[in-house]
Amino acid sequence: MASPRVAVLMGSDSDLPVMKDCAKVLEEYGLEYDLRVLCAHSSPEDAARFSREARERGIQVIICAAGGAAHLAGAVAAQTTLPVIGVPLASSPLQGFDALLSTVQMPPGVPVATVGVGTMGAANAAHLATAIMALSDPALRAKLDARRAKMRDDVLAKAADVPRKLRELIDGK
Repeated sequence: MASPRVAVLMGSDSDLPVMKDCAKVLEEYGLEYDLRVLCAHSSPEDAARFSREARERGIQVIICAAGGAAHLAGAVAAQTTLPVIGVPLASSPLQGFDALLSTVQMPPGVPVATVGVGTMGAANAAHLATAIMALSDPALRAKLDARRAKMRDDVLAKAADVPRKLRELIDGK
């Protein structure tokens, strides 16, 4: 088994139903990942230690998911120069808007790439991590290119079927 190249950190185990979409995409690309629950507030020393030591363990990208104040991605980015991708989660009455703003508004010099809120963001975090690593990994780049080509082919096939579907809708079928 290969060493994990991606770390997926969650502020709570309650984030797992959303972050499974991240794990699924990473697995589709054949990427090993290290999935952990680390909290910027409840286990700050552990999160900091993990972040500082990640590069030595072969981690190339860190994905952090958190809701509410969503400090995890920023706390991790403050401890490493590895790319950090934040996934804001809708775990508060503000439905993720607070987490989105907390994740995207990082100070200059400590960036966090931020994807959309929730499951779509979780999947896109995995795609972005893959794209970052594909810059120096031709085999991974080929997988990414193949996936994009399949997406294009699927869209064009659906587009070709639109006139027939429209006719069925008009005719009430």
